[in-house]
Amino acid sequence: MMGTVSAYIGLGANLGDAAHSVRIAIDLLAQLPQTRLSACSSLYRTAPIDATGDDFVNAAVHLETQLDAHTLLAELQRIEHSFGRERPFRNAPRTLDLDLLVFGSDTIRDEVLEVPHPRMGNRAFVLLPLHELSPNLEIPGLGQIAPLLALVGNQAIEKLGSDR
Repeated sequence: MMGTVSAYIGLGANLGDAAHSVRIAIDLLAQLPQTRLSACSSLYRTAPIDATGDDFVNAAVHLETQLDAHTLLAELQRIEHSFGRERPFRNAPRTLDLDLLVFGSDTIRDEVLEVPHPRMGNRAFVLLPLHELSPNLEIPGLGQIAPLLALVGNQAIEKLGSDR
């Protein structure tokens, strides 16, 4: 049995009642086995990047988990599937997207999982909610979060409020 690992999950949706979907998904993440939800960011609205459709609602959560990274990913995908997530093409609009962004200090690159998430360093919709949760977060291979956030300051993002 491994010890507890600090994991950060990015959430996003742009189909249906996206804010409601993200809120429900946060509640489901809090119910994962051997896992504790320790913090949740505000919700943010962003325009799609490399994607089509309505604006996204995004958030991030901090989990303390005893699950290994691949088991956690399988749980995230199970939750996505329960929301009717389909992947007809890359960056398609989605009912719910759950990304394993950071898993402790691990760097994982295999056929099913890439951690830290490969594009997180250039996306305000990932970095801003993460920064809200952990302003001193060190992202393996990328460094401190604050300088990364400064590089994406030109990306439009709107905080929706903290009434999760």
